[in-house]
Amino acid sequence: MAKRALITGITGQDGSFLTELLLEKGYEVYGVIRRSSSFNTDRIDHLYQDPHEKNARLKLVYGDLNDSSSLNTVLRQIEPDEIYNLGAMSHVRVSFDVPEYTAEITGLGTVRLLEAIREVGIQPKFYQASSSELFGKVREVPQKETTPFYPRSPYGCAKAYAYHITVNYRESYNLFACNGILFNHESERRGETFVTRKITRAATRIKMGLQRKLYLGNLEARRDWGYARDFVEAMYLMMQADEPDDYVIATGETHSIRDFLDQAFGLLDVDWKERVDIDERYYRPAEVDLLLGDATKARQKLGWEPKVGFKELVKIMVEHDLELAKRERMIADNEGRDLDRNRWGAA
Repeated sequence: MAKRALITGITGQDGSFLTELLLEKGYEVYGVIRRSSSFNTDRIDHLYQDPHEKNARLKLVYGDLNDSSSLNTVLRQIEPDEIYNLGAMSHVRVSFDVPEYTAEITGLGTVRLLEAIREVGIQPKFYQASSSELFGKVREVPQKETTPFYPRSPYGCAKAYAYHITVNYRESYNLFACNGILFNHESERRGETFVTRKITRAATRIKMGLQRKLYLGNLEARRDWGYARDFVEAMYLMMQADEPDDYVIATGETHSIRDFLDQAFGLLDVDWKERVDIDERYYRPAEVDLLLGDATKARQKLGWEPKVGFKELVKIMVEHDLELAKRERMIADNEGRDLDRNRWGAA
């Protein structure tokens, strides 16, 4: 019988890549989505023909990390073998604007899900999507599993609670529960409000004459950027281990926003210094200046290694977004209008 996996946040970047991976491995995958007047399933639409088909291996179910009863119902109905909690209010800059909502979903949503597991009486393996934002104002470089946390945003604080409550349930109820402390991981499926995708979308639109300027905040922030498809493989490997544990997942390289601009615009032969302006609205109230991860433990215990390097990652994103920009250019030409909306900034 095929294993059953339940994924919160299935419609996001990581959820879509993880779904592909698990389907390839023969899983039945259930994705939790909120009831809404519109669907946001673009990233996973290619993975099923008919979501209502009785024997479909990918099915979407209604649930909400802000509603305990819905989570209990979903777990009773599905009885999953593995649960991947990727759902969150995941934008760091926005978390300063909606701190209470961030705490409800990103923090308390995790304990609602863990408590639902306990109340329903099942024993699935549980993966919690932790974040390098836990380290915030870093205490040491590079950051590893033993580095003290110092979160610098409501998002980071909520993730700290989720991390510790996951460890607590593991130790209190003998639950197979692990934390993946994932450093920044990007892809062509990254949301356009995140700085890396803002850059590649804007750069390609500028190249095609569809946009004039890109507005960004702090260009000096440095991040450890990897490819999301590589990182979801680490999630899967954690869940196949003999014992639950917590792991840093990172590339071990750090680059600045300036570096990302150099690489993305350079691929298009465009001078970003003529196209990028600083807008103070995009600065965070408390900045995280440097994140650099040490994934030695994951390499040694899980056999995980990142496959895609920084330059290849940027190339993947630019090539994908250039095709989008070309289609937009074609539409603009056909309709005789200018699509320049200057709507891509930075977190």
